[in-house]
Amino acid sequence: MSVISVYAIFASEEEARRIGRQMVDERLAACVNILGSVRSIYRWQGSVETADEVAAIFKTSDRQADALITRIAALHSYDVPCIATWPIDKILASYADWVEDSTG
Repeated sequence: MSVISVYAIFASEEEARRIGRQMVDERLAACVNILGSVRSIYRWQGSVETADEVAAIFKTSDRQADALITRIAALHSYDVPCIATWPIDKILASYADWVEDSTG
């Protein structure tokens, strides 16, 4: 059993909440932490842009990670959303069990 954190950036808090809730409802994520506003500076279509966005971290099992990433991307408002996994080296066993039980 392995727990994966999936980091994603959203255009708004509403989008992060809506997609986060849907991922938990669909059992693709055990939970989502919506971290709040972040200021992003990035290159897009040849220009340097800035935007206020919302970061979130989803917790899921390794067996659900690919499905979670695909589903977030399908619901996301961006053409190229930031969705990346962060493997977890160490974790409280009871928390890992809860994630596993809560997904899939």
